[in-house]
Amino acid sequence: MHSHLIPGIDDGVKSNEESFAVIEQFVDLGYSRIITTPHVMTDYYGNTGATITQAYQQFLPALQRKGIPVTFEFAAEYYLDEEVIGLVKRKEKLLTFGDRYVLFETNAISEPMQLKEFVFDLTLQGYKPVLAHPERYQYMTLEKAEDLVNRGVHLQINLLSLIGFYGPPIQKIAEKIIERKFAHLLGSDCHNLDHV
Repeated sequence: MHSHLIPGIDDGVKSNEESFAVIEQFVDLGYSRIITTPHVMTDYYGNTGATITQAYQQFLPALQRKGIPVTFEFAAEYYLDEEVIGLVKRKEKLLTFGDRYVLFETNAISEPMQLKEFVFDLTLQGYKPVLAHPERYQYMTLEKAEDLVNRGVHLQINLLSLIGFYGPPIQKIAEKIIERKFAHLLGSDCHNLDHV
């Protein structure tokens, strides 16, 4: 779970062919199911649940014709901004995976003032919040990770973090989050062939 494999709608793969190549690599590694999660980030991509669904529905038949043996599903990676907060306040339907899991991310530098309220509102509506790659946020500490877990947030670690792709400090905190048993999910956060 957590990848950017619908072509041309965010900073992930740019073409069907690139997506096929990445997906084939995952299948070769033994994966049989992929949940791709395009960005919903108002100022950058303009994606909505409707545009992501439409892009997925356009891409899926091409993937099926390719004959790659994989289950390919979709959700979204929501960026915690005013627009997403508004979606939740208005109780609009969010793209989820599994049993109402909602993947979200924050800015990389400072903890958003609305984070705890956002988590509370999601939980109150029956969603299960999943914080993408907490190890990559400069504001994250083990104490903050524990507090989020206690508030019902599932933490998702990037596999790339565990091999030092983003640098040793990020690898170290990812390992500590796992050692403390705060991690719930691992994701690829795959954007291209280099990430596979």
